[in-house]
Amino acid sequence: MSDEPQKHGWEQRWAPRDPSASHSAPGRPGGKAGGPGRPRTGWRRALPTWRTVIGGLLIFVLVLMGGFVVGYKLVHIPPANAAATAQSNVYLYADGTQLARDGEVNRENVRLSQVPKTVRLAVLAAEDRGFFNEPAVDPQGMVRAAWNTLTGKGTQGGSTITQQYVKNYYLGQEQTIVRKTKEFFIAIKLNREATKGQILRGYLNTSYFGRNAYGIQSAAQAYYGKDVEELNTAEGAYLASLLNAPSEFDVVVHPENKSAALARWNYVLDGMVKEDWLSPADRRTMKFPMPGKIRHASMGLAGQRGYIVQAVEEHLTGNKIIDEKTLAAGGYRITTTLDREKQDALTAAVEQQVISQLDADRKADRNVRVGGASIDPGTGKVVAMYGGVDYTKQYVNNATRRDYQVGSTFKPFVFAAAVEHGSETQYGEPITPFTVYDGDNEHMVEGPDGDTGYAPSNEDDTDYGPISVQTATDYSVNAVYAQMAQDVGPGTVRETAIALGLPESTPDLTATPSIALGPATASVLDMAKAYATLANHGRHGMYTLVDKITKNGAEVRLPKQDVTQVISRRAADTTTSMLRGVVNDGTGTAAQSAGRPAAGKTGTAEEDKAAWFAGYTPDLTTVVAVMGADPVTAAQQPLYGALGQRRINGGGAPAEIWGRFTAAALRGSEARDFDLRLDEDSEEESSDQQQAGPPGKASGSPRPGSQGATEGRAPGQSPGQTPVAGGANGGPAHGRTPEQGRPTGQTTGQSQRSPGQSDGSAARSGGTGGGPADGGRGDGANGEGGTGAAGRDPDARGSLTDTLGP
Repeated sequence: MSDEPQKHGWEQRWAPRDPSASHSAPGRPGGKAGGPGRPRTGWRRALPTWRTVIGGLLIFVLVLMGGFVVGYKLVHIPPANAAATAQSNVYLYADGTQLARDGEVNRENVRLSQVPKTVRLAVLAAEDRGFFNEPAVDPQGMVRAAWNTLTGKGTQGGSTITQQYVKNYYLGQEQTIVRKTKEFFIAIKLNREATKGQILRGYLNTSYFGRNAYGIQSAAQAYYGKDVEELNTAEGAYLASLLNAPSEFDVVVHPENKSAALARWNYVLDGMVKEDWLSPADRRTMKFPMPGKIRHASMGLAGQRGYIVQAVEEHLTGNKIIDEKTLAAGGYRITTTLDREKQDALTAAVEQQVISQLDADRKADRNVRVGGASIDPGTGKVVAMYGGVDYTKQYVNNATRRDYQVGSTFKPFVFAAAVEHGSETQYGEPITPFTVYDGDNEHMVEGPDGDTGYAPSNEDDTDYGPISVQTATDYSVNAVYAQMAQDVGPGTVRETAIALGLPESTPDLTATPSIALGPATASVLDMAKAYATLANHGRHGMYTLVDKITKNGAEVRLPKQDVTQVISRRAADTTTSMLRGVVNDGTGTAAQSAGRPAAGKTGTAEEDKAAWFAGYTPDLTTVVAVMGADPVTAAQQPLYGALGQRRINGGGAPAEIWGRFTAAALRGSEARDFDLRLDEDSEEESSDQQQAGPPGKASGSPRPGSQGATEGRAPGQSPGQTPVAGGANGGPAHGRTPEQGRPTGQTTGQSQRSPGQSDGSAARSGGTGGGPADGGRGDGANGEGGTGAAGRDPDARGSLTDTLGP
């Protein structure tokens, strides 16, 4: 027995081993007694142990979780990208049809409530049927998309609507792992911070539907020409099917792909049935809704559209409704006051009377420009506008530019101021249509202290002698109106013109006697507003181009249109009555082609650089101007020789355009006569006489010399008394004796012919002895002054002076 003490089992197991002992155990070659087992050999050595697998998976999960936490912390919801927020402003006619769209991005955001429920469900059936019940991200789809991207098998993905919205609104369309990773984290965060409804709304407003349409509203207009609210289920299902392949499924552009588009459309509707969003019975009634043709023109600003957009923008910013920067950001839906049929009629009238008459071989024709504006005097709404031949070719809007003299179209404002303020001549006579002035050429304007040094020329230097204000208006006699402006007070005339509607900042609206001849450069639209005030019996409101504005479905408040009596009804109606004579017998007879009772005034700018006609019926006020401008330098040019005529005056092309447009614009409506009240103390008597007046004449209008007239008599004249050319009551005009006061060629007691009176009944003031007779028509110094002396060349060119033509 060994002297070594016996060890217990556990002691023996953990005792140090003898290094000389064999490592082999009996029966296990190469093994050791009590060892764990056979060592791994051969191919088994290449496989990880189960411990390694579990450890690796654990590490992977920990890294993944850590990466998720880090990514969630580091990736923030960024601001929207510029392309997603950019919108165009949409402009509509008064009837809601689209007029124009500015900007390059065809997008118009809408509220979710504006999208019909079935259209929303159609989009969900096409893109994400579990949208309301499932997570914001689809990991399986993302893995598939990432694998396809890495292996070059395309960019197909399985993103949810939330992910697609994140891509459209916050990121971009690039297909990269980095973008997909950001999309993942932003979608998760967004799903926690926004409601499903907000996300769906954003998706519908940012998705691309083809035809340059971004958002469901623009798509509804692009494919079906209607607002999104009007879409039916079948149309909504087609638009939803486009989200998968916008260009490919446009059956108008690619009719060969109609079968594929139809299959996708059916897929959407069948999905709605499967989700119980659409009844099988309703599904069976669905027919494929063929979209309309592509309307490229509606997207641009060619033709009149650009001028209208420009004018509306100026109206909104000028009246501080929307500031320029905010408007430029886009997204506004602007319903204008423009009547589509009247707009087309004005464009057609200009085309027929001017544009079609231009000859490329005539040098002067290259300078011709036309501007026009029409207003409903009762509502103050601009119903039509013509800015030029094409906004993409001529960028300046001829309807709103303020650089051409208005000429004699300004003269009615002088007379209206005289009546409004009870003005008198230098000799104490009230100024009425029958007041007689000296109409001689270059008659010196007399002030309170004598000669003023201003002696304007008449058209063709014609001497008219003593004539009534009515006749001076009919034939636009400069000498008479310059003196009248002095008698009324140039400052008072200016204030009246501003009250009627001309902007206070109108260039050259200067308070001197020459203001009567129209050196002011008001725009066509400005003049239409002022004449509309006359047509509306002296009531002036805020004339407007805009009827309604919305943005993102919310309405923008517009200024209240307060209407104010800026001049008395008597002053306005007396002016209207006198302007009827211009159309009936004066320089504006071409306006009779409207076939309506009308009042108006012709005008010509200095050196015939512009010709105007401003006129109105009880229902419509329209101003038209033909202008001369060099097509290269834009410098103003005379219109001599344009349209094959020696000269262009307001009674020519402008009045012809006015007549043709007015006839077309009012076609189908009942013709109404003017309701004029010339004497506020006898309105009932005046109204009865207007109804009894002859058709087409100015009922109740002043008629110099009319036997038995009760309205418009010269001051102090008894009923039936015939006024002679002289002072009121036959007295001297500006110092003339009664004999000198008679019109040349008129015998004592011979009455002046009233406006509209037939030839032969009585000689008009001036008669055949050198006053106005049936000869050439012109206006003042340069073009419209009425018929000249008998036998004068009707096309004779007026002398060019430093004074203005009417």
